Amino acid sequence: MTSLAHHPVLITGGAGYIGSHAMLALLDNGREAVVVDDLSTGRRGAVPAGVPFYEGKIADNALIGRIIREHGCRAVMHFAGSIVVPESVEKPLEYYQNNVAGSAALLRACLDNGIERFVFSSTAAVYDGAGDKPVSEDGVLAPANPYGRSKLMTEWMLRDIAAATDLRVAVLRYFNVAGADGAGRSGQYAKAATHLIKRACQTVLGQHPRMDIFGDDYHTPDGTCMRDYIHVSDLAQAHLAVLDHIGERAEYVTMNCGYGHGYSVTQVLDVVDQVAGEMLDAEPMRRRHGPRRAGDAASLVADTGRIRQILNWQPKYDDLAVMAATALAWEKKLMDGLD
Repeated sequence: MTSLAHHPVLITGGAGYIGSHAMLALLDNGREAVVVDDLSTGRRGAVPAGVPFYEGKIADNALIGRIIREHGCRAVMHFAGSIVVPESVEKPLEYYQNNVAGSAALLRACLDNGIERFVFSSTAAVYDGAGDKPVSEDGVLAPANPYGRSKLMTEWMLRDIAAATDLRVAVLRYFNVAGADGAGRSGQYAKAATHLIKRACQTVLGQHPRMDIFGDDYHTPDGTCMRDYIHVSDLAQAHLAVLDHIGERAEYVTMNCGYGHGYSVTQVLDVVDQVAGEMLDAEPMRRRHGPRRAGDAASLVADTGRIRQILNWQPKYDDLAVMAATALAWEKKLMDGLD
């Protein structure tokens, strides 16, 4: 197994939200990265000067092969893909094309050009979402939408490839990713917000007239949905840790990425209001309660025993106020104008 010390890591989707933070984590740890992104949702300015950048698609076998060979990459972090659940219901074929067929093409180029380690960006949406206990990696896999199914299909593909080849694979299943780089270098750029904390920050900044709450009659302490939120910078560090782990052990590993406890929608909005009041003297956001959305689970919280035990992963930003503050600072930066 090749040491990665002198080999840049190829990051697909490295100009996007989570991919750019993983890239920054690599750079902050003295490592090198190469980024490929089609900029459909990513931001060119998220990739610093000096980091090789290629605008293109992961399904472009010739491009990916050339990048791997020219830069001597031996590992890939794969973030590129389509991620909006309602859109996946409306356009399922696009999701299977981008997330499954695109990943298959990427893997073909990886296998043909000497890639040894592969870290895949998956999701808690592969679980069935039933029950109110933290879900482990061995939980029931029954995704409720094409987005989750496309991610699970890619997981299956990776498991089969790892069994048939020497490729070492890590699958990270994210719960609700939030926050932004503490130094303001990157954040969630997409203006059409679907993430609760981002949309709440936009609302307190006046970009939306109100905050809609979908369902307040769930079997939770305050009736609103509970979710496990993880700061994007902690998630980025988990990628570095698992990349090293699969370099030491020949295995296929799946790990949940969360903090192991949840916050309700109401709790999140209360904290965003509090942080916005302290940071910007902003008024509390207007809230409107509406009916439940189809497919929303009452509670979805990660069992994080595996990642903490195997990687000795110690998150630094397990604080909802920190997630809200960094997200709000980033949204303010976007409002004020960003490259």
